[in-house]
Amino acid sequence: MWSAVRVVLLVVVIMLAIMWLFEERLIFFPSRYPEGRWDLPQIARRQGVVIEDCYFQTSDGLKLHGWYCQGRTDDQTGQRDDGKSASLPGAVLLWFHGNAGNITDRYEQIPDLVGLPADVFIIDYRGYGRSEGRPSEAGLYLDAQAAWDYLTQQRGVGAERIVIFGKSVGGAPAIELATHVDAAGLIAESTFTSVRDMAAQLYPFLPRFMLRTKMDSLSRIGQVRCPKLFIHGPADEIVPYGLGRKLFDAASEPKAFLDVPGAGHNETHLVAGPAYTQRFRQFLAQCLASGVQPSAERANDPR
Repeated sequence: MWSAVRVVLLVVVIMLAIMWLFEERLIFFPSRYPEGRWDLPQIARRQGVVIEDCYFQTSDGLKLHGWYCQGRTDDQTGQRDDGKSASLPGAVLLWFHGNAGNITDRYEQIPDLVGLPADVFIIDYRGYGRSEGRPSEAGLYLDAQAAWDYLTQQRGVGAERIVIFGKSVGGAPAIELATHVDAAGLIAESTFTSVRDMAAQLYPFLPRFMLRTKMDSLSRIGQVRCPKLFIHGPADEIVPYGLGRKLFDAASEPKAFLDVPGAGHNETHLVAGPAYTQRFRQFLAQCLASGVQPSAERANDPR
């Protein structure tokens, strides 16, 4: 009997050691270039979307890649395909995607977003797509800051126009970034409170104190002062709906929640349909109208 117990204990210890050593590989599932649909910029132009390849650097010296997406304009009239003036400054969505694939896997939603209208800047984290490095929690936070700096410093986009958009794992860098920049708004879709809470759902046998990756959005969301929109489906099979509601409950006003009944984790925009697009449009209008101004405290924030 004791021999059997020792074998079981040894197996458990080995399993825990493997999970500890390979923790990041159980969280991040990147597709590196050339995996993906890198011909999409050419296809997008036929759909009225102009995609610009962008490269920028993180504070720890990695080169990241992203797409800056806009509605196509008529070079002679300066009008967007939706009839609105291309010269009028509008919202810019800074999009942080989920833990698998790369930016090419998110293209299907981009035409709808630029049609709001809004510009979309979607990036690949380190180790994803054409971006250098390997993903980690700390790395994602540096990547989010680098994307913000690229928009505000290199492209000259005003902070009052930028709405940070995080989906699933992307909600963690989105929320962390929103705690120390003066964004116009924050959208958190199908995201969670913390990695430890997720582990309790997915790996209940795993001692949570062993996890190095925290992504503790629950402790940060109360610090985000801009307007916030949370989106989640009760049928989410990956991130429990209850964690999304808990995150919403911890957030300060102004905030709103969009329920998408019947939507799986990656289906919210598909299941909600026009209601999803309309809610985005309303929220962006609210964010631009609020005109968040940088505070003196954050203006002196060295980050």
